[in-house]
Amino acid sequence: MAHWKRISVCLLGTSLLLSACSKGDSGSPAPSNSPGGTGQAQATQKPKLTLNWFIAANQNASLPAGDKDFVKKTIEEKFNVDLKIQHLALGTDYTNKLNLLLSGGTPPDLMVTDGRASNNYIVDQVVADLTKYVTPQTMPNYFKYWTNEAEVKQYQVQGVYKRAPLGFARQLYTSYYIRKDWLDKLNLKIPETYDEMIEVMKQFTFNDPDGNGKNDTFGMSAAGGGSAIPGDFPEFYKHQAYVGSLVDGDQYIDTRTDLRMEKVLNDLKKTLDMKIIDPDWFLNKAGQQIDKAAQGKIGIVISGARDAALDNYPNSLQKKTKDVTGVKTADWQPFHPWAKEGVNMLPAPGNPFMFSVKASEDKIKRSVEILDWLASEEGFLLTHYGVEGRDYKKNGNKIEVVPDAYKANITDNGSFLDIYGFFTPIEPEVFKFEIMDPRETDRDRAILAKLKSYKYYDALGTSLTVGPGIDLAAMRAQMNKLQTKILFEEKDASNWPKYRQELMTKYAAKEIFEGYAQQVGTARGKTLKFKSEN
Repeated sequence: MAHWKRISVCLLGTSLLLSACSKGDSGSPAPSNSPGGTGQAQATQKPKLTLNWFIAANQNASLPAGDKDFVKKTIEEKFNVDLKIQHLALGTDYTNKLNLLLSGGTPPDLMVTDGRASNNYIVDQVVADLTKYVTPQTMPNYFKYWTNEAEVKQYQVQGVYKRAPLGFARQLYTSYYIRKDWLDKLNLKIPETYDEMIEVMKQFTFNDPDGNGKNDTFGMSAAGGGSAIPGDFPEFYKHQAYVGSLVDGDQYIDTRTDLRMEKVLNDLKKTLDMKIIDPDWFLNKAGQQIDKAAQGKIGIVISGARDAALDNYPNSLQKKTKDVTGVKTADWQPFHPWAKEGVNMLPAPGNPFMFSVKASEDKIKRSVEILDWLASEEGFLLTHYGVEGRDYKKNGNKIEVVPDAYKANITDNGSFLDIYGFFTPIEPEVFKFEIMDPRETDRDRAILAKLKSYKYYDALGTSLTVGPGIDLAAMRAQMNKLQTKILFEEKDASNWPKYRQELMTKYAAKEIFEGYAQQVGTARGKTLKFKSEN
């Protein structure tokens, strides 16, 4: 299921040689001819276009002005465009803003969406067909390094080719993180079970783990966005409901509507009654729970970011906590009571990119050229590591980050590469790069090794789509409404089976999931049935 999903939204590039670039007077690499995009000589022969992109990016990142934005300068010169980017963190606010742009007659030429929204845009016929735009011929780097034709084909919904997946990480980093320095102060160990995790959350809430003499900390926080119960809570793992879809034998299970949710909600109500969860969790927007953790108010959060607990990365929870609180002994460590059972689903195509049906053919083609350049070696290096010879050094397949230069040119300018990295994840292994980053410590390397040891569930093997006339969004919205009603208004979750039946009949959930079972079964070469009853 989409988690934070993200949060964190970083992606990768095309196979152009950075050595073909030379540094201009501004310190930016001069445009070069390359197979993945348009060179300077070619670009000047094409009419200049204004491109409007609406993309998902780190909420703490911002675009710098002028020549400090060497990526924008390179793209504009290389492809003869005036590139205008709007960006927000993927979530409710993002979707609402994009909906306004689409309905208000000023749609972006290129947009990034989440999977559910993309299905709606296809049904509403507001996005363009990609058949002649996104192909191995037009995007050779994208199809060589980040996906393949079979994967893109399986990613389609509604029987049309109107969305394509962003490059996605093949290695995931889903984990809970805990303030180990708080554990040490309270003579506690890292929890290994659900019950131990709940006990630690109690201690973090009531026993002054930061030693400031105030009752101002909570065991855990999450972000509900004011509309849904996030799967961050350990109760979802306890009852194997964290991953939205499961295949058990010959049955397809939608865990979020399954009867197991009665147990999830009952246990979560008990946890909330203990007052050990940040009381603002339901209204928190994506990222706010991480901000509170960095402020020293929260002892446990979940994250999918690779750098969440790394020492010297500017956007890491570890560094931000030290910078914000001044507590130099702050120590966020990964843990997961279900590390040996399954912490997430194996990587699969997630969020798509799409083009407005109102975008001209020239704008779509030019955007496709830029995207394929972002998918190249040249584009990947520039959008993740900066300018060669200044922000990093390249010797064969070895990439050595220059920390001071990276900080001065990128981090201190709004960490803006976190925005341009939207198309490709930070997976240098794709290009067989070996990264030598002086910022990484022995502690960091131990953390990364631990994260890579976690077990993941098998991916479904296909994208899921609903039939014509079925309103998936309405079904999920009603599901969220009923579950939050149980959580905040009812004494227990005994009404969940009744509410579930309402979803199955009045909101077509049974029809939706029977369709999903058929699609997953076809992808796996077996017959699956929807588990409609326990």
